[in-house]
Amino acid sequence: MTWCSAPFESRTVQLAHGGGGRAMKRLIDRMFLPAFAAAGDVPHDSAVCVLGSERIAFTTDSFVVSPLFFPGGDIGTLAVVGTVNDLAMAGAVPRVLSAAFILEEGFLLDDLGRVVESMRRSAEECGVRIVTGDTKVVPRGKGDGVFITTAGIGTVAEGVLVHPGRVVAGDVVLVSGDLGRHGIAVLSVRDGIAFDSPVSSDCAPLHRLTGALCAGGLDVHFMRDATRGGLASVLNECAEGARVDVVVEESGIPVSDGVACACELLGFDPLYVACEGRMVVVVSAAEANEALGRMRSLPEGRGAVCIGEVREARGRGQVALRTRYGTERRLDLLSGEQLPRIC
Repeated sequence: MTWCSAPFESRTVQLAHGGGGRAMKRLIDRMFLPAFAAAGDVPHDSAVCVLGSERIAFTTDSFVVSPLFFPGGDIGTLAVVGTVNDLAMAGAVPRVLSAAFILEEGFLLDDLGRVVESMRRSAEECGVRIVTGDTKVVPRGKGDGVFITTAGIGTVAEGVLVHPGRVVAGDVVLVSGDLGRHGIAVLSVRDGIAFDSPVSSDCAPLHRLTGALCAGGLDVHFMRDATRGGLASVLNECAEGARVDVVVEESGIPVSDGVACACELLGFDPLYVACEGRMVVVVSAAEANEALGRMRSLPEGRGAVCIGEVREARGRGQVALRTRYGTERRLDLLSGEQLPRIC
């Protein structure tokens, strides 16, 4: 496996600009936010807007995963689940989606049918409808089979307010299950690597988990699904957004044996490997047990554990990993591209 260097001053778009790490953050901060953001906007997986008497969450996403089919899912499942999860991370109840397809000339209609059926089935399981869309075709060699762009709308209940700025010292950090399975599953198929313990993607909707957490008075400060850049990127986003320090325990972070062995073999850090069905939650220490109980009551949160705590910042906010040997090391944003095309 190769890592590309961090294209901090590159004059062209690099793969790392879509990898969920430092390069992508700089691209967004320097290019897109100055052009599109308004005063008071809170960076999030979904924008929360007030329309009439309702609070609406709105998100958009594109899916360019390679290969299109992988253990535990495919690009169609990923497109629906990823959009539903982005809405859920804002505390929204997902309602409707759109889907636009960029098809490459020569793409097998049987494969397209498989993708469409996966989307239909996933939408039904998530309780949402795909109500509008678009289709374009590009010449042979100008695409990669199919790219899918989605948008989603959900409703946010009164009193639900989830964003990094609400995180304070004394809070605790929870994860909903073991990490890194999606990235390793995609990698194994793309590069033809067989492991003794096959790894299947964790691709799954999280809206039931977020619904359980936001119901009944539990005050959730922050939620984010650990996709591109993995756990490390989510924690850094939280620390920088709230200007706090986050300390997590290496021994408490759940990683399956299959993912751990694959990462050791390939030289990857599982804390940077993508998930598609795992989320990070920050709540007050007083409500941690209640939050864990609610998460563990559902199949998608059965492996939920507490992995760390929030402290007063010693600077602009950073993440530290307390190792099994009792030392601490900085857990920074990914500086290059580790696993391209995982979503």
